[in-house]
Amino acid sequence: MVKVILPELGEGITKAVVSYWYFQAGQNVRKDEDLVELTTDKATFNLPAPATGKLLEVFSLEGQNVNVADTLATIEEEA
Repeated sequence: MVKVILPELGEGITKAVVSYWYFQAGQNVRKDEDLVELTTDKATFNLPAPATGKLLEVFSLEGQNVNVADTLATIEEEA
């Protein structure tokens, strides 16, 4: 299982808001495909899937604040 973690965003930014999930739990995703859109007070960016497989669980809902190093979701890697 692979954790989707909010990476360090630089310049003292420690949190973001989940704007939009491109996939729902149970759907298949491919590595480097846009998975979630996040917004900070400085920018909006997409976080790509770190692995190919099934999106098992989403822990952060749209509109929710998340901190750097928080687990946003989990992916079950393809064998």
